[in-house]
Amino acid sequence: MAKKAMIEREKKRERLVAKYAAKRAELKEIANDESRPMEERFKARLKLAKLPRNSSATRLHNRCQLTGRPHAYYRKLKISRIALRELGSAGQIPGMVKSSW
Repeated sequence: MAKKAMIEREKKRERLVAKYAAKRAELKEIANDESRPMEERFKARLKLAKLPRNSSATRLHNRCQLTGRPHAYYRKLKISRIALRELGSAGQIPGMVKSSW
């Protein structure tokens, strides 16, 4: 059950990142623009801090789509090495041949 919850949590973070990406980029541009007055840049920082934490792209983590495992993740396949082995052994991945596992 926990695996499913972690997968759903990660999907929620992805949705939030996509939803707030433009707003975050706009506020960051204002906050980092040295030509603007200090008060305006400070207000942009405060607005940025008010956004949900999970809307930051740095909060995203690569996780296996099947097991929710965060380690040993293959980016192209979006699954972990353990899930890859299981699918390969079951013959569900085209072109993958069982060697000496």
